[in-house]
Amino acid sequence: MSLTLIIMYAAVGTVAGIIAGLLGIGGGIVTVPLLHLVLNYQGIDGALIHKIAIGTSLAGIMFTVVSSAAAHHRRGCVDWKTVLHFTPGILVGAWCGAYIASRMPAQYLQIVFVIFLTYVIFNMLAGKKPKPSRHLPGPAVLSAVGFVIGCAAGLVGIGGGTISIPYLLWNNVPMLLTIGTAAAISFPAAVSGAIGNVFNGWNTPGLPEGSLGFVYAPGLLCLVAMSMLMAPVGARLAHSLPVPTLKKCFACVLIVVAIKMLYGAIQAL
Repeated sequence: MSLTLIIMYAAVGTVAGIIAGLLGIGGGIVTVPLLHLVLNYQGIDGALIHKIAIGTSLAGIMFTVVSSAAAHHRRGCVDWKTVLHFTPGILVGAWCGAYIASRMPAQYLQIVFVIFLTYVIFNMLAGKKPKPSRHLPGPAVLSAVGFVIGCAAGLVGIGGGTISIPYLLWNNVPMLLTIGTAAAISFPAAVSGAIGNVFNGWNTPGLPEGSLGFVYAPGLLCLVAMSMLMAPVGARLAHSLPVPTLKKCFACVLIVVAIKMLYGAIQAL
């Protein structure tokens, strides 16, 4: 891999790490479209770019969210009991999402991604406050919700924090506790989704050298090195910024990503 590509993958990891620590998400909402640009520059087959971006993003999230969750845990902002209740459904859902993603045309995956982001943006900007009596449901319901989160994660290459954050806020979980918990929730989704992309992409013709299924290992190493380094920086920012500012940052990131992905999907049709 050339020095230029090493720098590009490291830059993607830097952005992903800061976003992960700041907002409690795995960084996939930014990593996937950025990997699109890098893989396209690399000359990868266009039909495989989105699938490789998803697989590599999920594999990177496995490491990024460990660093992010650890930073938030040190500040007492991870509800591990809730994470445990989400995990069984997430593991199954992420595997299912990865299976579906491996068999869908790339442009349709991009459209699914945009629809998903639009839903999240609407919820973040609507500013609707949940009823004060609302709280997190029991383990069975959380596991079912985890299945939905996991399926979306495997399908569009995110860690699941992008969905779990609005859900936790809707159930009156404080913002900083939500961010830390969402970071931890992203780990099982990323693990299951990444393994699914390795398995479902194995022996696919046209993959770049060094790929493990739909995970591009050389790029992953550069990405992870920087994302794990920068995630604690993002976590420190999260604990120093006002909650409304955090929400606006989250929504703005999603808007930019949604526009970019929609443009790419329209071009591919």
